[in-house]
Amino acid sequence: MSAALNQSLNVDLGDRSYPIYIGEGLLSDQKIFQQAITTKQFLIVSNPTISSLYMSQVLDAFGGLGSNRIEFIEIPDGERYKNLETVGMIYDRLMELKFDRSCCLVALGGGVIGDMTGFAAATYQRGVQFIQLPTTLLAQVDSSVGGKTGVNHVARKNMIGAFHQPSSVIIDTKTLSTLPQQELVAGIAEVIKYGLIADREFLNWLADNMALLLAKNPEALAFAIHRSCENKAKVVASDEREAGARAALNLGHTFGHAFETATQYKYWLHGEAVGFGTLLALDLSYRMGKLSKSDLLFATEILRSAGLPEKAPPNVDANVIRELMMSDKKVKEGQLRLVLLDALGSAFITSDFSESQLQQTLSEFIT
Repeated sequence: MSAALNQSLNVDLGDRSYPIYIGEGLLSDQKIFQQAITTKQFLIVSNPTISSLYMSQVLDAFGGLGSNRIEFIEIPDGERYKNLETVGMIYDRLMELKFDRSCCLVALGGGVIGDMTGFAAATYQRGVQFIQLPTTLLAQVDSSVGGKTGVNHVARKNMIGAFHQPSSVIIDTKTLSTLPQQELVAGIAEVIKYGLIADREFLNWLADNMALLLAKNPEALAFAIHRSCENKAKVVASDEREAGARAALNLGHTFGHAFETATQYKYWLHGEAVGFGTLLALDLSYRMGKLSKSDLLFATEILRSAGLPEKAPPNVDANVIRELMMSDKKVKEGQLRLVLLDALGSAFITSDFSESQLQQTLSEFIT
C-alpha cells in the first residue's frame, strides 16, 4: 500500500469534467473551495447530525472567500425521507431566498443528502450547479461520483431521478473518524464491489487489509477511497448514462434494493443491503457455472470479514423479493437482468439464467 493522504483525480466528461479532491481536513481548506467556486449564491444542504459536526467549518471556509451569499438548510436524513416531499423543502428554501439559476447547491452529508441535493440541483430552474461534500464512506466511494441523483417512490427505490454531474467532489477523510462503525461497514460493501467487478488486484489488497479499514487506519482509508473513485471515474467516463458498462456498478443492487423495499428501509443501511445482495449474486454466478468454487469462497470470505450481513431479514418472503426484483431499472422488455461475475474482477450483465437457479439462490439465503 502506498497512498498520500492528499490526492486528486478527474472524472473525464469533456466540458462537464470535474475534479475529486481527497484528503484530511479539506472541509476547512479555503484553497480547495476557491477552486470549486464559480458563483456567489450557495445553499448548503445537510441533516441535523452532520450539520452539528461540520457546518460551522464549511461556513467558515466559504465565508472566507469574499462577498458570497451563503445559506443553509437542514433536512431529515434516512432512506424513508428520500422522497419528493423532502426535496420540496429544498425548493421552498431556494425560492424563499430568491436564488437564481446561477446559484450552487452544496450537499454536506451521506448518500441520501447527496442524492436529494443533486436532484434538487438538476431540477431547480432546469438545472443549477452543485458540489458534493460526502461525509460517509459509502458516499465518498460511490454515490457522490457519477451524477446519479434522485429520490424513492413509495413503492420502489430510486425510481425518480436525473443524471446531473457535480462541479466538484471534495472528500474529507477526517469525517470518517466520527462515522459509526455500522456505516463504515456499509461503505466497505461498495469498496469491495469495485474489486469484484473490475480490479482483482484491489480485491486481493482488501483481503489483506480489511482489519486496517475496519480500524479506520487513515492511510488504508485514503488508498481505498482513491482506488474506488479511480475505478468509478473510469466507468462513468466510458458510459455516463448507464447505456452499457456502467450497469456493472450495480452488482448486488437488484437483490439489495428488493430487500430494502420489502423491509421499508428500516432493517439495513443501503450498503448492508448491497453487501447481502452481492452474496446472492456470487452464489447465482457459481450455480450458473460462471464462478469457480474457490473464487466464490474467497469473495464470500472478504464480505464476511467486513462484517456484512449473511442472513436475510426475518419474515421476508422469497416470492416477494422475486416480485420486487422485477421493478428494478435494469429490467428490459419484461426480462430481469442481473450483474453477475464470470471471474473475480470481471462482471457481466445477463438475463440468461434459469428461474430455478435464481429460486435456489433465494432459498439458500432466505429461511
